[in-house]
Amino acid sequence: MKTALTIAGSDSGGGAGIQADLKTFAALGVYGASAIVALTAQNTLGVFGIHEVPPEFVAAQIDAVLSDIGADAVKTGMLASAAIIQVVAARLGAFGVSQLVVDPVMVAKSGDALLRPEAVGALKALLFPLAHVVTPNLPEAAVLVGRELTSDTDVREAAREIQALGPRFVVIKGGHRSGPEAVDLIYDGARFHELRAPRLETPHTHGSGCTFAAATAAGLAKGLNAVEALRQAKDYLEGAIARAEPIGKGRSPVHHFYRLWGE
Repeated sequence: MKTALTIAGSDSGGGAGIQADLKTFAALGVYGASAIVALTAQNTLGVFGIHEVPPEFVAAQIDAVLSDIGADAVKTGMLASAAIIQVVAARLGAFGVSQLVVDPVMVAKSGDALLRPEAVGALKALLFPLAHVVTPNLPEAAVLVGRELTSDTDVREAAREIQALGPRFVVIKGGHRSGPEAVDLIYDGARFHELRAPRLETPHTHGSGCTFAAATAAGLAKGLNAVEALRQAKDYLEGAIARAEPIGKGRSPVHHFYRLWGE
C-alpha cells in the first residue's frame, strides 16, 4: 500500500488541515499518517484559537512515522512559525524526502492568520528548496513575491520567481481569480501548463487548498508525475466542491468522500 504523511495543523471542525488531508488520502486509496504542528479551535465560521506544538515534538512525530511506516510522499500545510518550519525542513532533509508537496498556508478561508509573518522567509529559504511541488493560491503567491498580482503576466512572472527558490514545480491556483473558469497555472521551470475547470459559485470551499495539495501528494505517492498528479487533484477537488453539502453555519467543507458515498 502506498503511504503519505501530512505535516499540518488540526482543524477541530474537520474540514481543513490534518483532517482534510487524511480524508483525501483515504478517498484516493493511500494510507495516511500525520504530524500535528498546531491545534486550532475552529469551525465553519472562523478560527478562535491556536495552540502550537513544541518544535521538538513535531520533530518526534515526523521521526516516528518516517523511521517505521515511511512515506511515498509528504505534504505540508499550516506550519505556524519559523521554529516549526526549521525542524520540519531539517527532519525531511535528514530522511531524504523527495516527493514533497508544500502548501504555503498563510490565512484560513475565514481570514484568520495561520502563519506568522516573520515565518514567510523561513518557508522560502528552508522548505521550498526541498519541495517537488508548491501550491500557493493567488494571495499567497503575492505575499511570496512581495507585490500584487493583477494580470496573467504578473502571475506567470510570480510562478517563475517562486520556482527559482527551489521547488521543481509551482502551481498558482486560480480560485481567487475572476472569469467563468478556475484556471490553475503550472510552471515546471521551462514551460507553463494550465488546468481548467468551470468556476463553481458555492460557499462550500472550506479546506479546498488542503484537499488539493493532499490529493497531489496522493497522486505522487501512487507514481504519477507532477502534472498528472495535479490534474487528478484538480478533477477530484472539482467533484468534492460540486457535491459538498451544508455543514455548520458558515463556509462548509468540501465533500471528500463523494465518490464513495454516492448520491
